[in-house]
Amino acid sequence: MKTDNVTQQRSNRVWLTPEMCELEDFKKGIDRVTKPEDYPFAAEIACNVPIYDGDAVRKATKDPELRKALLAEWAEVMLDGPGIVVFKKAFANTAPIDAATQVFFDMIAEQKAEGTGGGDHFAKPGANDRIWNALEKLALRNPVAFANYYANEVIALVSESWLGPCYQVTSQLNVVNPGGQAQSVHRDYHMGFQTSKEIQRFPAHAHRLSPVLTLQGAVAHVDMPEESGPTLYLPYSQSFGPGFFAWRKPEFKEFFNSNYVQLPLAKGDAAFFNPALFHAAGTNRTKDVKRMANLLQVSSAYGRAMEAMDRARMSQSLYPVLAATRLDQQSIENVVAACAEGYAFPTNLDRDPPIGGLAPQTQAQLMLKALAEKWDTTKFNEALKNHSIRRLT
Repeated sequence: MKTDNVTQQRSNRVWLTPEMCELEDFKKGIDRVTKPEDYPFAAEIACNVPIYDGDAVRKATKDPELRKALLAEWAEVMLDGPGIVVFKKAFANTAPIDAATQVFFDMIAEQKAEGTGGGDHFAKPGANDRIWNALEKLALRNPVAFANYYANEVIALVSESWLGPCYQVTSQLNVVNPGGQAQSVHRDYHMGFQTSKEIQRFPAHAHRLSPVLTLQGAVAHVDMPEESGPTLYLPYSQSFGPGFFAWRKPEFKEFFNSNYVQLPLAKGDAAFFNPALFHAAGTNRTKDVKRMANLLQVSSAYGRAMEAMDRARMSQSLYPVLAATRLDQQSIENVVAACAEGYAFPTNLDRDPPIGGLAPQTQAQLMLKALAEKWDTTKFNEALKNHSIRRLT
């Protein structure tokens, strides 16, 4: 919407909407060529993506100045460049991969025997074998395998390049079996897991902030030839301002499906990317490759509040007051926002799966539902207790 009105212009800058998604603007933004001279540490450029040699990376980072320069290069790749870096031989020795793989296969077998596990945010439930919170489960089941795996230098270096130190690692193991279909194109955590209606309430600078609080990655646990469906990417797509709306639109999905790039990976290779990059797991067209990847989601240390609070206990204390109050609905929602946990994550996705969407019910949503339906205090307290238990590991 074009206007000379300063107030309206400012509102349009700060509040993004789905209507701002113009495919032609998107095409212009990603119509770029990745030049080797811009990324001198890369071993090659393939499909517009810088490819790095793990051995060369490990050698270069022994020099403090080269280390800084290399991390700076990756940061700019993911912020303003193609949005993705690939590492050949991210694991110089694949023995830690094999050890972790065996632990993961044991977990999958147990899940199938118990009828638990599985699910996917952007694919048909049951199509893949999924282990939620694979990081903690590996650490508790086989700490030796965990230590050997996460001693990996490339994972640490690329995480620091995007997030700085004190980052927090999580992982979800994903196996796409032969015949497993592709995911739908999407952006990822945080805003990728919320509805368009929800993210319209966040100002434009929050849309820009979300991707720099998380790094996405995938470590190949088996060889992934193109026919096995390694991840599909659209380089430079992270730069599109209203992109958290755009990927949901049919014309953008169609454009992605006609223009994505796909890079085969060998066991021990890894890819890391800006979570705002348009991407999707591919279709496994093989008859015998169980395409296994450890999906890493690394979070900034800065995505945390300063003080620790027991919000469940606070909600329990406030519920009878709000149930009896004469405050109007907006005022009640203001109180709940200050009291209860309004965001779905982190949680235990084994016990607390998404309900009718991409994210589980929040504590705040539960409280507002209870107030709207006039639950008595006992019923609310029991529901709140169960909600809290589901979120524990």
